[in-house]
Amino acid sequence: MSNSNYYNVTTWPIGDPFTDVGEVINSIIADIKDRQTATDENDGGKPGAVIYLPPGDYRLRTQVVIDVSFLRIEGSGHGFTSSSIRFNVPEAEWPDLHELWPGGSRVMVDIPLRDDLLRDDESQGAAFYVERSGSPRISSVEFSNFCIDGLHFTLDGSELPAENSYVNGKTGIYVASANDSFRVNGMGFVYLENALTICKADALSVHDNFIAECGSCIELRGWGQASKITDNLIGAGFKGHSIYAQNHGGLLIAANNIFPRGASSIHFEGVTRSSVSNNRLHSFYPGMVVLAESSSENLVSTNHFLRDHEPWTPFLGVDNGRDDLYGILRISGSNNSVIGNHFSEVVDAQSIRPSGATPVIIRLAEGTGNFVSNNHVVAMDVRSESSDSCFSAQVDALLTTGASDGLAVTAVLVDSTSARNTILDSGNDAEVIADRGANAVRATPTVGFEAAEATQSSQGAGIPR
Repeated sequence: MSNSNYYNVTTWPIGDPFTDVGEVINSIIADIKDRQTATDENDGGKPGAVIYLPPGDYRLRTQVVIDVSFLRIEGSGHGFTSSSIRFNVPEAEWPDLHELWPGGSRVMVDIPLRDDLLRDDESQGAAFYVERSGSPRISSVEFSNFCIDGLHFTLDGSELPAENSYVNGKTGIYVASANDSFRVNGMGFVYLENALTICKADALSVHDNFIAECGSCIELRGWGQASKITDNLIGAGFKGHSIYAQNHGGLLIAANNIFPRGASSIHFEGVTRSSVSNNRLHSFYPGMVVLAESSSENLVSTNHFLRDHEPWTPFLGVDNGRDDLYGILRISGSNNSVIGNHFSEVVDAQSIRPSGATPVIIRLAEGTGNFVSNNHVVAMDVRSESSDSCFSAQVDALLTTGASDGLAVTAVLVDSTSARNTILDSGNDAEVIADRGANAVRATPTVGFEAAEATQSSQGAGIPR
C-alpha cells in the first residue's frame, strides 16, 4: 500500500530536481500543508512526511523554507570528499583524479547572492531555512544522510586563492526560530561559509556527521538547553569555529574527532552546566577550547588535545591571531572542572610567539572556584616540516613521536583576575604559575637526579620495589 506522506524528489510532478531541487522541495512542503490541515483527528492530524533524495546531483537555486514539524529530508549517502585537496592540486592533474566533486545524495547550493542582503541577514544564503512563529515550537525536523555542497569559495581580499578563503556567504542549514528535538544525523557538509547554524535549540541532536572544509561548522546561537553534539568528524576554517555555543545549559559535547585549522575547536560564550568529554581535538593554533563570557560549572574531562604545526604548503603562515600565551584551554568563568585531560604541545620552539615566550597550556583568565586536576602535559620541541600533500603531511606529523627535545611550558597559568581555584597534579611546581595565597596548589611530583639514580641502582641489584 502506497504512503502519501513519502515523497521522492525525482518523481514529484512539479519542477525539475536536477536544475532546482529547492523549488521541488518547497512545492512538496506546500502539498503537505494543504493535505494535513486537521490538528486533532482520531488522536492525530499532522504526521508530517519524508522527502527522499536518491543518490545524484541536485542543484539548489531556490532557498528551501521549512515551517512544518515532523519533516524528515533524507538521502542515501553523505557524499563527503575533500574539495580543498582537489582545488589545491594543479589543474593539469584533474583529468587523472578518480572524482572531482562530492557525491552521494548531493545538494549543490547555487543560490544567487546579493552582498547588500547578506550584510543585513546572513540567512539569505542558507540552502535550508527553518522558521515558524507561534506555539508550539517547530519540532522534530530531521536532516539525514545527504550532502550539502557550497561548491566554491570566493576572494576575500587576502593573498589566498579564492578556494582557500572559506568565504562565500552560503549556509547549509539555518534554523532561526525556537525549536525542539531537531536531528541532524549522518550528513555531509563541505565548502560552506557556515555549515549548520541553529538558534534557540532544545533537545537538539547533531550526531555522526562529516562537517569539514567549512568556514564554521556548528554554531548554536541565542540560547538553548539539553542538546548534544556527538560522534561527529569536524573541521572548520581558520576564520571560524568548529563548535560554537552561546548561552546554552546542559550541552553535551562528546566523542567528536575535531580536525585542525579552525580558529577554535570548541568555543563557549555564557555556557553553563555542560560537558566536554572524550573528544579528540587537534589544532594548529592556541585557543583550542575557550570558555568565555562567564561560562561556569562546566566539565572538561578526558579529552585529548594536540597542538602542532600546519604542515600543508597552501596554508603556511595562516593562523588565528592568538599567541602562545593565550592558552590551549582558556577559561573565563567560575566553578568549572578540568579533569584527566591529555595535552600534547608539539611545536618548533623557533615559531613560538612572542619570541622566547613559554607557551601556556591551561589558562585561568577570570573567575573563581575552578578545579584543575590530574591533567597530563607532553611538550616537545620539533623541527616543523611542510609538504604539498595534505594527507601524507598530516599523517607523518601525527605519527612522529621520537627524536624530539623537551619544551618548557607553563602547564597552568592563573591570572590575577582569577582566584580561589584548586590546581592538583597538573604540572610541577615550576610549571604552575599562580598566587599560592589566593589559590590552592598541589604540584605534580618530579623525579630528581638522586631519586632516578637510586631507582636504577635498585633495579640493577634486583632489590624489590
